[in-house]
Amino acid sequence: MNIMRTIRVALRALGRNKMRSFLTALGIIIGVGAVIATVSIGEGAKREVEKRFEEMGTNLLYVRPGSQSFRGRSYGGGSFQTLTDDDARAIQEKCDAVQYVSPSVSGRAQVVYQNKNWNTSVNGVGEHYMEIGNWTVEEGTFFDENMVRSGQKVAVLGNEVNQNLFEGADPIGQIIRIKKIPFRVIGVLESKGEAGGWFNRDDMILIPYTTAQRRLLGITHISSIDISAVSSSRTEEAMTQIEDLLRIRHKIAPGAEDDFNVRNIADIAESAAESRDALKILLGGIASVSLLVGGIGIMNIMLVSVTERIREIGIRMSVGAREKDILFQFLTEAIVLSLLGGLLGIGAGVFGSTLISKLADWQTLVSLWSIIVAFLFSAIVGVFFGFYPARKASKLDPIEALRYE
Repeated sequence: MNIMRTIRVALRALGRNKMRSFLTALGIIIGVGAVIATVSIGEGAKREVEKRFEEMGTNLLYVRPGSQSFRGRSYGGGSFQTLTDDDARAIQEKCDAVQYVSPSVSGRAQVVYQNKNWNTSVNGVGEHYMEIGNWTVEEGTFFDENMVRSGQKVAVLGNEVNQNLFEGADPIGQIIRIKKIPFRVIGVLESKGEAGGWFNRDDMILIPYTTAQRRLLGITHISSIDISAVSSSRTEEAMTQIEDLLRIRHKIAPGAEDDFNVRNIADIAESAAESRDALKILLGGIASVSLLVGGIGIMNIMLVSVTERIREIGIRMSVGAREKDILFQFLTEAIVLSLLGGLLGIGAGVFGSTLISKLADWQTLVSLWSIIVAFLFSAIVGVFFGFYPARKASKLDPIEALRYE
């Protein structure tokens, strides 16, 4: 049988009921479009987060307090308060694989300037925080070691805080109040935007961690220690040195559980990637249900088509058409209907991804493999759900078919 001729016959058959054919293909269109849009959102988020981690560097380490247990009850990560600025200084002095160290404490507070106010994250950090996080000061300067050691009341504003409090005016030298305590603004950070949708990195204020401890929080411990290794190749060595040093300083017995955690940026990036991939698979699976619903619609309409064309099938058989010819004809109609739905679904998916990117300001990335997979899957749906109606048509008795009214 001539394949092109069979396809033309299939298109004519589908064209007799254009609206019915379109509504039948709608399930495939929605399914393919949803799969492509979902995957593109996932890929875009993945690329954005990878970009953020690349900007931060591959030699970053974080020391956090560990989990405390009492009478069999675990209080979760951070329940220990054992990290001190002496630990941070010891890491800087005794770990040769470590380049920079910044103790860190944080909290939220209402910040006031004249008649304006803004609720934001207030982070107490060390003088090397800029080098560790690859930050740049856009205006003014950053606080130095003397300011940290003496606990001066100085502040460096994130870009969004600057815009909301000063609205374009020069903030350098101005006095803001954090929990009613006056701070002198000495700098403004360059904008970095959102961290992969987790939080806005421009919505914060940096102050010396010693000032945050004494003036704002009333604590002597630190929440974490941010560290950069000498190079990415020595990150694992730096982790080992830090763990060994802190176990000695905290008098942890051999075999006992650490009261701290040391993680590198690669581990955090890998965990984030695993979470994103799991979410992408889940959303893709939900979107794929539409394809199955569309396939059931194709089977239903092809069964209706077989019933409507029983006499036509009888005439075809009487003039020499074989069972496999009838099977191939109806299977081709199902596949053509499914592939047309797949093509329209690809267009809908690409359009939807672009629309989501513009309206929701999310980065999306339509990959070629997602288009190919969605298109092939739509073809498989056509074959799978079209086979039974096609086989039913091919098995009709020609005499009974000719008598059918």
